[in-house]
Amino acid sequence: MISSNEVFHLNALPKRIVIQGGGYIALEFACIFAGFGSDVTLIYRGENILRGFDDDVRSHVRAEMEKEGISIITGSTVDKVEKHGKEFTTHLSNGSSIASDQVMFAIGRHPNVANLGLEKAGVAINPNNGGIGVDGFSRTSVPNIYAIGDVTHRLNLTPVAIREGHAFADTVFGKRPVEVDHVNIPTAVFSQPEIGTVGLTEAQARAQFSHVDIYKVDFKPIKATLSGRDTRVLMKLVIDGSTDRVVGCHIVGDGAAEMVQVLGIAVKMKATKADFDATLALHPTSAEELVTMQTRTARHVREAAE
Repeated sequence: MISSNEVFHLNALPKRIVIQGGGYIALEFACIFAGFGSDVTLIYRGENILRGFDDDVRSHVRAEMEKEGISIITGSTVDKVEKHGKEFTTHLSNGSSIASDQVMFAIGRHPNVANLGLEKAGVAINPNNGGIGVDGFSRTSVPNIYAIGDVTHRLNLTPVAIREGHAFADTVFGKRPVEVDHVNIPTAVFSQPEIGTVGLTEAQARAQFSHVDIYKVDFKPIKATLSGRDTRVLMKLVIDGSTDRVVGCHIVGDGAAEMVQVLGIAVKMKATKADFDATLALHPTSAEELVTMQTRTARHVREAAE
């Protein structure tokens, strides 16, 4: 059995692999192994993969992965794994079992802060996430001790840790207090298809605003028509209906991460749907759909034809 630590040191490509998890790492490696030709089964305890992402994104990605032959079993966990020679048998909580050549666990990580003497130093642990508790400047409960990155268990993303490190250096050594803004941080899942997202999901927006407009398009990209690939792109804009501000952008498809990196600027600058509409489309691109989505139903949802 392996985790993402050992996966790069395998002596041979497993013909069959079971992966437990439904987040970034689980999906990325499921797609990598499937791309190399392995028979992949993904096990996730929740009702659908990618907890915390927009529901349309979750459904779209799952459908696309299943089209590529990846078997996804949700609502189940791994009860036990037995090894017989070189073969593993994974027993699931739903009573079924799966034979494979390798089993991988990608179920998340927690800050390894035990036995560091933090209690003796007076450094408090955040009771909500188990990480080292910090304020907006990454300062712990001890004024001269700071903590940044995954050890705080705020947003466990490499660029976030880098930004927090820069802010710490500016604050402490540059004498220029800098507080990191953890709102509207773009993120990507490098699965197949790729996911890029920034801002609120539809559910989060509806819980926060009195009126929400949703613009959505699901289409077959031009290059897929030429290549013959059976793949579709999803793009979705979440709008605060009272102000017309774009509060969420979600993309599934080739180049999603590149697009969302730039869209993150627009969301951070509080661009409106009118600003998007006023931007001329660049044809032929998939991204042109982001500035050409128009109202067609009461919910402002458009399903584009192939």
